Amino acid sequence: MRKHTTVIRFFENHRWLLRDPRFATEAALRLGSARRGLATTKAKAARLRMELVRRQRASEQRRFLASVERAPAKAICHVFGSYCDQALQVARCESGYSTTAQNGQYLGIFQMGSHERATFGHGASALVQAKAAYRYFVLSGRDWSPWSCKPWS
Repeated sequence: MRKHTTVIRFFENHRWLLRDPRFATEAALRLGSARRGLATTKAKAARLRMELVRRQRASEQRRFLASVERAPAKAICHVFGSYCDQALQVARCESGYSTTAQNGQYLGIFQMGSHERATFGHGASALVQAKAAYRYFVLSGRDWSPWSCKPWS
């Protein structure tokens, strides 16, 4: 990049070379080559910067999701958003935030039954269980009636 900018700067400072018939052809070729090279280099640098940013964001996203996977409360708040406080109260009451909690056919943080687990999906991680419970919550009209624990009790 420095090479190209140096050549361009040289011809900006010595414009007479572009007007003098003895040097004009060669000067125009060199200047055009430097401008194309600079444009190519800038485009490549921009692509590399974008790729670096994309990778950094992906890495941050993976770290965040890994922390959410390990912390049920974080996973619940991540999924339930503005309903976080209510969902935390229900999950604490239902399972004590335990992803492995079991009561008969009811499993997980939100103690979902076998039919609900089959319908909304259910996995071992807090994030997957919270997403399944959120789908159930939304389908039930953003109402806590499917759960025996209520956030206001």
